Amino acid sequence: MSQPSQPVYLRLRDMIAAAIIEGRYGEGDMLPSVRAFAAEQGANPLTVAKAYQLFQSEGLVEVQRGVGMYVVSGAAERLRSSERTRFIEEEWPEIAARMNRLGIDPAHLLERA
Repeated sequence: MSQPSQPVYLRLRDMIAAAIIEGRYGEGDMLPSVRAFAAEQGANPLTVAKAYQLFQSEGLVEVQRGVGMYVVSGAAERLRSSERTRFIEEEWPEIAARMNRLGIDPAHLLERA
C-alpha cells in the first residue's frame, strides 16, 4: 500500500506490483516501456526506470535487451507473499492501534464485509 510520503519510484513500484498480483500483467507478459509508463503516469522516465530496476534486482522481471521487461514465472505469488508479510508487520500494527483508539471492534468490521 502506498504512503503519501513515499518517494515517487516506490509508489510506482507499488502500482506495478499490484497490477502483477491482480493479473493485469501475467507471467510472461511484457511490462510497458519505461517511456510509455512514464507518460501514462506523468512521471520522469528516470523515476520509472528506478522502479523497474527494483523488480529486476528482486528477480521478478527478466530483461530482454532491445525488447523489454517480462514478468517471470512465480512473480505474482512472490509479490503476494512479500506484500502480505509487509502488511502484517508494518501496516497492521498501525491500523490495529488506530482501531483501538477509535473503539472499533474488528468483529463488527467483519460483519459488514
